[in-house]
Amino acid sequence: MAAQIKRQLNDGPKIRKEKEIVEKMIRIYCKKKHHQKVLCEECQGLNEYAGKRLSLCPFGEEKTACAKCPIHCYKKEYRQRIKEVMRFSGPWMLLYHPVESIRHFPLPGKLRK
Repeated sequence: MAAQIKRQLNDGPKIRKEKEIVEKMIRIYCKKKHHQKVLCEECQGLNEYAGKRLSLCPFGEEKTACAKCPIHCYKKEYRQRIKEVMRFSGPWMLLYHPVESIRHFPLPGKLRK
């Protein structure tokens, strides 16, 4: 009999903000690369997967950037896709969502609260 571990879903303010930022980046990517006004099926799937992974993050509100995380929650295929989306959308975020992109910028240790 396999033991099932039931994880609590994370829905704190930091996780919600991360989900919003990821969704905005995926929307920019889909708009520019796939020329869609709404998310295409492929991008919608990636957005749902990223949201699910954020909800199940074992670090919750204490999480770091996923790239710096010691645990890789994403399957290899999705990890490559989200990296591509973020590399492409990152510079566009300054134009489309300047406030969020500045807030999302990593700060050096000295400047953090």
